Amino acid sequence: MKTHKIAVIAGDGIGPEVINEGIKVLNVIATLDQTFHFDFTFFPWGCEYYIQKGRMIDEDGIERLKEFAAIYLGAVGFPGVPDHISLWELLLTIRKSFDQYVNIRPVTLLKGAPCPLAGVRQEEIDMLFIRENTEGEYAGAGDWLYKGKKEEVVLQNSVFSRKGTERIIRYAFETALKQGKTLTSISKGNALNYSMVFWDQVFQEVSKEYPTVKTYSYLVDAAAMLMIKDPKRFEVVVTSNLFGDILTDLGAAIAGGLGLAAGANLNPERKFPSMFEPIHGSAPDIAGRQIANPLAAIWSASQLLDYVGYERYGKLLLDVMEQLLIEKQVLTPDLGGSSTTSEVGNRIVELLTIRLKSEHLERIN
Repeated sequence: MKTHKIAVIAGDGIGPEVINEGIKVLNVIATLDQTFHFDFTFFPWGCEYYIQKGRMIDEDGIERLKEFAAIYLGAVGFPGVPDHISLWELLLTIRKSFDQYVNIRPVTLLKGAPCPLAGVRQEEIDMLFIRENTEGEYAGAGDWLYKGKKEEVVLQNSVFSRKGTERIIRYAFETALKQGKTLTSISKGNALNYSMVFWDQVFQEVSKEYPTVKTYSYLVDAAAMLMIKDPKRFEVVVTSNLFGDILTDLGAAIAGGLGLAAGANLNPERKFPSMFEPIHGSAPDIAGRQIANPLAAIWSASQLLDYVGYERYGKLLLDVMEQLLIEKQVLTPDLGGSSTTSEVGNRIVELLTIRLKSEHLERIN
């Protein structure tokens, strides 16, 4: 039996509640399959840990995480700990330390999920955002001069290396080629006359190696408008760290809400572990009330399944999520229901068990 070692950082707020449901689902799939299992190791890192220890992660935390195949992250952030500390000292530290330079965020409207856009068919919202994840606007370069004085100046520098820009754009082209879809680059070359002009140039250079991939390029403000007015024009999308961060939250809003937003942070070469997370934040205002939507965490569990080689189960999990949304019987309040976080997870487990046992009987017969 194959063992997949997974590090779990449940984190803050609703993180532990939703991650528990994802783990529940992963364990059920492994139990029913019986050819592999997950070995979960839990780490207490996050804002509560910071308040106690003065740091978000153990001093040797990154070294300890190296032994795992993947990391399953709940949420980061809580009142009392500044957001830039909770983000930079845990999430971004992991992304950069493990060169997780590819961020994958599906913006797909599942059947049965709510959409605020009028007159849009479900199949018209099906985008895959590929976001540069380790440099760009989140490189952390800059300075704070004359702090507290009237001459105070703050410099926040974006970093776009040839290596970093080219590899994310090439990854996006390979994805679009494999899936037989168009590729759209989103930048802001008219205003950012160094970084985004460079981005556009590299995109054009790499595009020559993929003549069969149809491409488009949009300025980020136009892209935001078109995601609302004509979402079907976007299939595979590649963009920088900041623009990807913002646009995928917009994407979540048109594809069922943040309770259905999942993200993968990949080190494609698998030299280091990759990380999978719901992207909704820690929602401290509802923490502990068992009303948080676990579907984003379960969707990120589907991405984890794809990553460790069980794409069939990853797709099946999305199919089961759609079935749950279509039934509209077991949903959390954000989706108009009255069920608890655990009840949604339990219903997913029930539907999975039915589907997998049915498939097993079909194979026998």
